[in-house]
Amino acid sequence: MSQRNLTLLTDLYELTMMQGYFKEKDANETVIFDAFYRSNPSGNGYAICAGLEQVIEYINELSFNQEDLDYLKSTGLFEDDFLEYLRHFKFSGDIYAIPEGTVVFPREPLIKVIAPIMEAQLIETALLTIINHQSLIATKTARVVYAADGDGVMEFGLRRAQGPDAGIYGARAAMIAGCVGTSNVLAGKMFNVPIRGTHAHSWIMSFPDELTAFRNYARLYPTSCILLVDTYDTLKSGVPNAIQVFKEMKEAGIPLKNYGIRLDSGDLAYLSKKAKRMLHEAGFSDAIISASNDLDETLINSLKIQGATINSWGVGTNLITSKDCPSFGGVYKLAAILDRKTGEFVPKIKLSENAEKITNPGNKVIKRIYSKETGKIIADLICLDGETIKESHSLLLFDPIETWKKTHLAPETYTIRDLMVQVFKKGECIYHSPAVMDIQAYCTKELNTLWEESRRLVNPHEVHVDLSKKLWEMKNELLDSYHFTNS
Repeated sequence: MSQRNLTLLTDLYELTMMQGYFKEKDANETVIFDAFYRSNPSGNGYAICAGLEQVIEYINELSFNQEDLDYLKSTGLFEDDFLEYLRHFKFSGDIYAIPEGTVVFPREPLIKVIAPIMEAQLIETALLTIINHQSLIATKTARVVYAADGDGVMEFGLRRAQGPDAGIYGARAAMIAGCVGTSNVLAGKMFNVPIRGTHAHSWIMSFPDELTAFRNYARLYPTSCILLVDTYDTLKSGVPNAIQVFKEMKEAGIPLKNYGIRLDSGDLAYLSKKAKRMLHEAGFSDAIISASNDLDETLINSLKIQGATINSWGVGTNLITSKDCPSFGGVYKLAAILDRKTGEFVPKIKLSENAEKITNPGNKVIKRIYSKETGKIIADLICLDGETIKESHSLLLFDPIETWKKTHLAPETYTIRDLMVQVFKKGECIYHSPAVMDIQAYCTKELNTLWEESRRLVNPHEVHVDLSKKLWEMKNELLDSYHFTNS
């Protein structure tokens, strides 16, 4: 896909606020914005962050051409001096982010932007739409892959995605979270990921009979022969004809690998068990039994419980659209403004009657705390930039809302990892995005740092995101100050 100009991929109010800053404030005032989300999608115990590479591409290409400026002028909303500023626009700030494929939790910044206020404001919408979408699909995929319990999951959703971009970048996110392949050929080309597929019912129907269709397909694709067996009658026609073709291939000396059947309708548990017995009795016990047909993690889990003999899953609509939870809910909030006189960031806080919507102020970093014994995540700790925690010291963790919930970690029983990396420095990208399959390998390791209780599909254990004592005290001082001045 050729590079597109996404500069105007923004909500109008970003540009009107920019002009307001330009006219009424110091346009070069440095601020910090945090991008984070408030709750895990699909009732999950975690999320998978994805989309950073596309954010980098967007920032690198961010500039207003003459066509953009002419359009903005035609709206009658923007004055000439502001449009002239946009003509020379280039992002000049710093960006920190959690790498793609990392397990993340609510209320911790996935991306931190430190930049002049006009620049930080402009990138909000595009940044959120990229991160929200891919993180949503990656998280949904992680649930599906977990339910498949080691079986291969193929992403088959392109024709049901909400448009080409959703299909392409949804496939990318699905690969990051563990799919073994995608049916999306363009995504395969763009991201160098495996492409997989079988054939449609129309292939069978275009031949005089099912057996002829199977024979022709096997001749064309002998090393990837997965036959769709439910066009007419799965057990009386489809499976017997597939077995006949496999026998002919074996007699012809053709190695049988990556071969088997696909079920796309009916009672998948019943049919797969019957088909498995038929294949076994015919001497094809290692044949793949693949299934599709509106699958999701709940149905796959149910089929597993029922003893289905399926060992390959093609998941489409429910994965590529995250049908049960179609929105990730990421937000982008102002956290601090630089005081030029002191060189220190002045923390800013957004209040709400809903405690979970009150933002965490200041210039923050995220430290992940692991059990030294198991390597599993104990908690994430949001700290103020510059805070140090020594593994040789004891560490007290407490819930920032229900503060009586405390965990005391003895010295040398835990390890610490800083989650965020610097991506842009003074407007220049200093981060190299890994290949998608390398991100997938990293994501697999990340998922293995979760306790099983946090990965279960229903009522998962919550991984706590705590505030350091210093940040918690600063936040409460701001809250007290606000209540006092507004009482």
